[in-house]
Amino acid sequence: MNDTITMIKALSEAPGVSGFEDEAVAVIRKLGAGLGAWSEDPLRNLYLERAENRPAKDGKPPPVLMLDAHTDEVGFLVRAIRPNGLLDFIPLGGWVAANAGAHRVRVRNDRGEWLPGIITSKPPHYLSEAERKAPPDLAQMTIDVGAENAREAREDYGINIAAPVVPDAAFEYLENRGLFIGKAFDDRLGCAAILAVLQELRGESLSVNITASFTTQEEMGLRGAQAAGARVTPDIAICFEGSPADDTVSEAYAIQTALKKGPMLRHIDAKMITNPRFQAFALKTARENKIPVQEGVRTGGATNAGAIHLGAKGTPVVVVGLPVRYAHTHYGIAALADFEAAVRLGVELVRRIDAALIAGF
Repeated sequence: MNDTITMIKALSEAPGVSGFEDEAVAVIRKLGAGLGAWSEDPLRNLYLERAENRPAKDGKPPPVLMLDAHTDEVGFLVRAIRPNGLLDFIPLGGWVAANAGAHRVRVRNDRGEWLPGIITSKPPHYLSEAERKAPPDLAQMTIDVGAENAREAREDYGINIAAPVVPDAAFEYLENRGLFIGKAFDDRLGCAAILAVLQELRGESLSVNITASFTTQEEMGLRGAQAAGARVTPDIAICFEGSPADDTVSEAYAIQTALKKGPMLRHIDAKMITNPRFQAFALKTARENKIPVQEGVRTGGATNAGAIHLGAKGTPVVVVGLPVRYAHTHYGIAALADFEAAVRLGVELVRRIDAALIAGF
């Protein structure tokens, strides 16, 4: 297994639902050792100041380029413990109820242990006709960790309310297909892409200073990015995002985020109209370097760019979206070729950005 696959596996399998990203943050710190200086804020946003960043010259510092990806994944949070030991829960992030039932999860107890559990489903033998016809409802589901009663769940299992719950899904790389299968590709693929970009640029002299932000709670409304943007105050930014692929759900003429066609650069989504000059520059850079990319006009969804671009500077931001089939479920499918193209594009953009270019945006 090569270094890229090993890195993506480690990030994918790290638990880290919104608000509980600690273990994912620890993995990023380890994988990015030697790339620069690390710091955190109380939200657990993780920042990396590139080792080669330059001090101000003649009182004028280089422009700040922010590379952003979010560390959280969709999951659940324990809301209550029933007398029979089953756990009521709420979703963290967007879930389709039909995708949750009968799947394995892991619940973190008070001792920091991750315990296996199953999101309950009623056997067909016991379903009434009305229940058979009713759509699935997360509010009617529970998690079964095997406890016989509430006392056992609390005292023996060490589970209490507000325990985070992550999908239980092992990472797999299908080498003959160039495909990844696993959880949390939204947005651990983005985190991996930032680390790969910084590794590729290691030792190079650039016209910008780079701050990488690995931000929290994106799935709960871009919360970490609001604080990160205010702290970094970037002059320009690139967001790397695991973007939901549409090649299994759209008609052929409308597909904009297909696997193995390169990253998707969105012109618009629910939270941002992409700076058209920066977008044009990114697309031109891709063409000139023969990097496959796709263009998207999104009618919904959003990324951290939606928060970052509204900072005091009106920061130009582009989103480099890595296609992920079945995002916001237990298992996603993504392609190594798309990851490599996203990294190449990120590297070439960083090499070309300078103060004059930013002023033109």
